[in-house]
Amino acid sequence: MKQHAPRLPRPSPSRHGLVASSTMSSLRIARIARPLRHAAALCALAALPLSHGASAATAPAAAAAATAPDFTLHAADGRNVRLDELRGQVVLVNFWATWCGPCRAEMPHLDQLYQKYHKSGFVLLGINIDDNPATALATAQKLGVSFPILLDTDKKVSKLYNLTDMPSTVVIDRDGKMRLLHRGYRDGAEAEYDEKIRGLLKE
Repeated sequence: MKQHAPRLPRPSPSRHGLVASSTMSSLRIARIARPLRHAAALCALAALPLSHGASAATAPAAAAAATAPDFTLHAADGRNVRLDELRGQVVLVNFWATWCGPCRAEMPHLDQLYQKYHKSGFVLLGINIDDNPATALATAQKLGVSFPILLDTDKKVSKLYNLTDMPSTVVIDRDGKMRLLHRGYRDGAEAEYDEKIRGLLKE
């Protein structure tokens, strides 16, 4: 009777091998992505490549003190909101997206600022850039924000402000001048907004 050699089990890839392979792949992607991010920033008006993360950068008031580009957007409550019609008030414009974790983390802090100052001549506009408005509205409702949500589904206003990061925040004075431009998110950024808003409301 002919005997067959017993089948040996196929060796499965070790856990350490998978981790090492994944780490090497991540490093290769990082090397490729770094120059691409710089290229995307230079081409922001032609396209809208948005990144999101915990890093943040704030433009000094002198560099940001230009007239904020005017826009009109449809709000979640059905009305149209035009920026230039808000002259005489201090305005914070926050650009956000549902797929951006830092955006979602920041929004409750922004809502606290809105609750604190909205009766003193302060307006906060949350401009969402999602393709699907229903997703944006559901997320805003889940987060419990009370400030107006505007819908920039075609990304026109986002391109107008030359955005490369999510979230991005602009603080505008009573004369329509940009007094602070903050790209990205970091813990404690809301304290900087609070200080700027309080100062502008006194001007």
